Amino acid sequence: MNRTLYVGNLPKVAEENQLHALFGADGRKVMSVRILIDRETGRSRGYAFIEMGTSNDAERAIEALNGKSFLGRALSVDRARGVAEPQAGPSEPEFSEDDFNARRARIRAIRTKQ
Repeated sequence: MNRTLYVGNLPKVAEENQLHALFGADGRKVMSVRILIDRETGRSRGYAFIEMGTSNDAERAIEALNGKSFLGRALSVDRARGVAEPQAGPSEPEFSEDDFNARRARIRAIRTKQ
């Protein structure tokens, strides 16, 4: 069963070590904490993914922390959805070499017009 949690409605000032301590309370084991950061602003996007040690730890964290106030905001805690398992073997390219060369040619044409 999935041990990864989605934590939403995070305050922008929340830090990973704070979430690690909160979710690790009462003997729950936390494997990793990842707050998502907006690339443009460098600030928190307001949600995180937390991998718990066991499925039981994940369920206990949901029961204890969903709706709990954290730094002035009520957390939304649930199991993460759509967590893909890594697949063995090489992945398919997103586009062909011909597509790549055509795109490169268009970019060069645009640059020479400027």
